[in-house]
Amino acid sequence: MVPTPHATLAPLLARHAGRAHELLPLLHALQDSDGYIDPAHVPAIAAALNLSRAEVHGVITFYHHFRSAPPPPTVVQVCRAEACRSRGGEALVAHIEACTGARVDGEPCHGVGIESVYCLGQCALSPAVMINGELHARVSPARFEALLPARKAGDHV
Repeated sequence: MVPTPHATLAPLLARHAGRAHELLPLLHALQDSDGYIDPAHVPAIAAALNLSRAEVHGVITFYHHFRSAPPPPTVVQVCRAEACRSRGGEALVAHIEACTGARVDGEPCHGVGIESVYCLGQCALSPAVMINGELHARVSPARFEALLPARKAGDHV
């Protein structure tokens, strides 16, 4: 038996029902709405699109963009592609880790998660980061600290 879908999911399932080729748009819409894709929704998504639960789970886990748990309050995505690396990106990563207490692609710490991304499209303005969906280029360690959400003096984020 398929569980009753969550309030956000129900209209999406109705809009995409029976159209397996619309799995990605449905997943993007759900993630945009809720911030993640609850694994408990997989059976309802699979049933609505006439897919197996394995197919839906496979797509969710294949694409790095999709989350299976709520994101931390602050998500820092750091470009780790060649242009950003050549302009101090790895030193910036080390500074961000030291500043926040979190580890890149690890568990969040103090409400901050750090994620690797490979190209934010700012190669000429590197290094680049995205903080909660807002793109920033030419980010130095000092600029990163200024961009962080408000914090108490001496505290990690």
